Formats: sequence, C-alpha cells, structure tokens
Amino acid sequence: MKAMVLAAGLGTRLRPLTDTRPKALVEIAGRTLLEITLERLRASGINEVIINLHHFADMIVEYLKARNSFGMHIEISREELLLDTGGGLKKAAWFFRDDAEPFVLHNVDVISTVDLHLMMEYHKDNRALATLAVQDRPTSRPLTFDKDLRLRERGTGLAFSGIHVISPQLLPKLTEDGAFSIIDSYLRLVSQDERILGFRADQYFWRDVGRLADLKQIEKDLPFS
Repeated sequence: MKAMVLAAGLGTRLRPLTDTRPKALVEIAGRTLLEITLERLRASGINEVIINLHHFADMIVEYLKARNSFGMHIEISREELLLDTGGGLKKAAWFFRDDAEPFVLHNVDVISTVDLHLMMEYHKDNRALATLAVQDRPTSRPLTFDKDLRLRERGTGLAFSGIHVISPQLLPKLTEDGAFSIIDSYLRLVSQDERILGFRADQYFWRDVGRLADLKQIEKDLPFS
C-alpha cells in the first residue's frame, strides 16, 4: 500500500513553535508528528509514501535523510504556493496514477489508532471512490451522511478525522485547479452520484494537534509511546 502525508501547512495555530520549524517537526512525548504518522503507516503495512512540503521544507528533507526515511521509500512534493488538500493531492497524483490499489491520505497533525487495514477493507468491500474516517463528536465543520453512510448534502452530521482511503480512479476526477479543498471535490462528486463513504471510527483514539495549549494534554492522553 501507498500513502500521502499532508504536511505543507504553516501551522499557524502552533505558533511560536512553528516560527522556527514546520508543523510536522513539532514534538509530542519526544517524537515528531511526522515520525508518529510515518510509524503508524508503516505498522499498517505501508512502505511507500509521498509528503507534500512548503513551510521549512528543507528542514523536513534533512530530517528524513538523517533518519534514513524511517526505513520507507519516501518521495517529496514541494509546493511553492500552498495548494490545500485537493490541490496538494492533485500535484502528487503521479505517485499513485498507475496503481490499482487504493491509498491512504493522512494529515500530519492527526494522531489516532484508527485501524487502517479495516478501513481499507471497508472501502474495497463497498466499492467506494473515497472513504473518510468520521466520528460522532463536536465539530464546527460537520459532513452529512445518509443511513448507508454515503456523503450527502443532507443527513446525519459527523466529524471528519483527517484520514481518507482513496481509489486511484478519483484522481482524474479532480477537475478543480490551483489551491482547493478535497472536501469541495467530494461534495461535487456526490452530486454526480459518486460513492464517497464514511467509516465510523468512534471507538478509536483520535486527536487533532491544533492549539499550542493542547500539546501537553495530548501527550498525557496518548495510548501508545
């Protein structure tokens, strides 16, 4: 399996830490967010990864080189201008385009124990174009799903958790240009009756490394070391 890690953001909510380093190299319990993400992916059988970079990109390249890419094959997609989630994936699409198997798209600032194997099987069994890990928790930006967990304009509001499984067939359907959110693409595609599904991940640990004030609490909450 392959994956893409979204790590290009400025990390403004984590200032002043991100004034001198990229968000991906912010540490929790002595490990960087990038290390935590890559090791979780590797534990799920993913050994080929592309990472999009912008803010302090060279610092991340040197960090990976010094650690032998954590024993993984890692490619870099540099963004001169931030392209958001959809634009970032579209720029890196060459990494997946010849593959038959789905891949994982994972935010670097998300820490979770979501079972990626189970999520992948759910995605394949339901022949989805994309599958989003979702939870029933408070959020300012809910996505709505029908009773069959298909993304719709109306339905039950659930919180997206920053982890996707995507079929390569999605890539040529990203017709938007420049910087754009992949969520906007999903909403356009469901209006064309494409299958974008939710994967209920309520039972799993999940934290978004959002504000500076949250870091110490997240460190206490971690279910793994």
